[in-house]
Amino acid sequence: MKKSKTLLELFLAFLKIGAFTFGGGYAMIAILQNELVQKKAWIAEDEFLDIVAVAESTPGPIAINAATYIGYKRAGVLGSAAATVGVVLPSFVIIYVISLFFDAFIALTVVKNAFRGIQAAVVYLILAAGVRMLKKLRRDPVSVTLLCLTVACMVTLSILAVSFSTIFYILLGGLVGFVVWLCQRQRGGDAK
Repeated sequence: MKKSKTLLELFLAFLKIGAFTFGGGYAMIAILQNELVQKKAWIAEDEFLDIVAVAESTPGPIAINAATYIGYKRAGVLGSAAATVGVVLPSFVIIYVISLFFDAFIALTVVKNAFRGIQAAVVYLILAAGVRMLKKLRRDPVSVTLLCLTVACMVTLSILAVSFSTIFYILLGGLVGFVVWLCQRQRGGDAK
């Protein structure tokens, strides 16, 4: 009985996240953080940041990867399935309905205006999530240096219109973190 209640709770929480999030994975980060860390307290802030890092560096959308992880952590394989179906179902239904009436739907002025408003909200959601994550960033020299270098590289490459995949930033950041961990371990320091 308790397991079925947990499965329903996971399904409904991620159904809500999937239904009220527009703009893709990055826009979902703020809503995921609010729902999973602050409201439900299913995970701590540090673990959420780790989930975002792993979900971003693995194939698939962030919300689906996060739902799969949280669901598995709370209720095993069935929890993983319940959370994943919950987060995917609203998008599937909406896209299916839109596909039935796409030409008539996209021509509506009200729909065009709604999408403009949604775009503005998505920019805010992404920015809010980034600022919250930045506030929670550890302030050690390696983290601050990596952040500054990444931002400098992203801005420079954007200004110069050079195409550079974000996966390389993730891989390089992971490599630097691993090297720092190895150095700390060699020195007998903190080997977390």
